[in-house]
Amino acid sequence: MKQCFYETLGVPRDADAATIKRAYRKLAMQYHPDRNPGDADAEQRFKEINEAYDVLKDDQKRAAYDRYGHAAFANGGGGPQAHPFDADAFSDIFDQFFGDMMGAAGRRRTGGRRGADLRYHLEITLEEAYHGATKTIEVPSRVPCETCKGSGAAEGTSLDLCTMCNGAGRIRASQGFFMVERTCPGCRGAGRVIASPCRTCQGSGRVEKMKRLSVKIPPGVEDGTRIRLAGEGEAGVRGGPPGDLYIFLAVAPHRLFERRGSTIFCEVPLPMTTAILGGELEVPTLAGTRVKLRVPEGTQTGRQFRLRGKGMPELNGARHGDMIIEARVETPVNLTKAQKEKIRALADELGEDTAPESRSFFAKVREIWDELRD
Repeated sequence: MKQCFYETLGVPRDADAATIKRAYRKLAMQYHPDRNPGDADAEQRFKEINEAYDVLKDDQKRAAYDRYGHAAFANGGGGPQAHPFDADAFSDIFDQFFGDMMGAAGRRRTGGRRGADLRYHLEITLEEAYHGATKTIEVPSRVPCETCKGSGAAEGTSLDLCTMCNGAGRIRASQGFFMVERTCPGCRGAGRVIASPCRTCQGSGRVEKMKRLSVKIPPGVEDGTRIRLAGEGEAGVRGGPPGDLYIFLAVAPHRLFERRGSTIFCEVPLPMTTAILGGELEVPTLAGTRVKLRVPEGTQTGRQFRLRGKGMPELNGARHGDMIIEARVETPVNLTKAQKEKIRALADELGEDTAPESRSFFAKVREIWDELRD
């Protein structure tokens, strides 16, 4: 009497498909004839395991088996007796252990190959990063051959089916316990061969050419931003899909402004008289406008003023960052003798109260000196 298929695989009757597959893989590896040479019992057990899995992995066969038992397949036909070894199921074992190295998808892939992706470095100005821009670039690439339309075959001819792999692009071979697939050496995985190569491209289906492209740069891009142009990479081999073009942006340093995220910093020289008495300054912005800045009297070097909404825009957004103006008090130079005399006279009139930071600093210095003496 034949053993129940569920008992053969060691799974309960309500087991799901994943549980059944795991049990099959484990038992198939344990009782495979290559692991048990000359063991007739192991060979028989291996056949029973495959027979059980062939039924239970198929929803329709499993439903028939659950209802009628072994009688559902007693008359042969397309029953499990006709397929003692399930090649597709064993392929699952192969994929589990070697899928990362070869790739299940790659084992079945035929036809043209995808073209290579291209990388292009584009330098833009800070103003272009602020406003956005449209740039025209020229990229050396491989494009489909116009003579053969990318097929690689001479005009009036066509591709022939590879006789070595019969068009599959892969060749299977048994190596001990495993069934190994490799790229067909005759067609290099394409499944077809060129009997008469195109003279223009020598059968590659592609020619070297400079591609002229228009690139739209959105406002707010940062240094290192990557823009992808789908399908603008190298043409595929023998009609395969093209690769993509990746444009990496580099924002050039600016003479006046420094960017930190969405904030723009600008160091502005401040005349000493304006710093002392106060006044107004006109400062530039990246938008190309000028903004009046009120400077209070007694402004020191390093004091910062914030202009809200005058910084960089967010990428593809409406909100802008801020602009920070940092004052740098400028000491007068090239003074005449008379001017120097006036400044000396003013210095004599000025007391310590007019320079509180200087007074505080030297007071701390004196304290340190006194502590060192003690």
